[in-house]
Amino acid sequence: MPANHVEIFTDGACSGNPGPGGWGAILRCGDAVRELSGGEAQTTNNRMELTAAIEALAALKRPCRVELYSDSKYLVDGVQKGWAVSWRKNGWRKGNKEPALNPDLWGRLLDLLEVHQVTLHWVKGHAGHPENERCDALAVAQRDRFGAAGR
Repeated sequence: MPANHVEIFTDGACSGNPGPGGWGAILRCGDAVRELSGGEAQTTNNRMELTAAIEALAALKRPCRVELYSDSKYLVDGVQKGWAVSWRKNGWRKGNKEPALNPDLWGRLLDLLEVHQVTLHWVKGHAGHPENERCDALAVAQRDRFGAAGR
């Protein structure tokens, strides 16, 4: 795999929606592997899914070709079906004129997608995909850490 080709795996987790949440990401370039994770005390699952992808892409130090794997249809469809681009073009309004959710995160993600050549792949969650399972464990650990902080 060329040095500028990176595989990214991401996941988000939330207890309650909204509630404490966490995200996890794995970045792999050749034999080099890096894990990232974080969370928030009050968030939603979709925000954590987006944040995982954003933080992973933002960690790249130069433009890369990226294969990004996520179990979030919200993330994958939002990009692949052009929804997020349309929402931004329409002042963060959906086709029905309702406000699009999470415009702050979608805007950051769209900006990063202009830097990197990203191909998104949807994977079924909780189905034994090793990297997805590891990202879920990272996200759940952060969700639990932020949830415990609020008690």
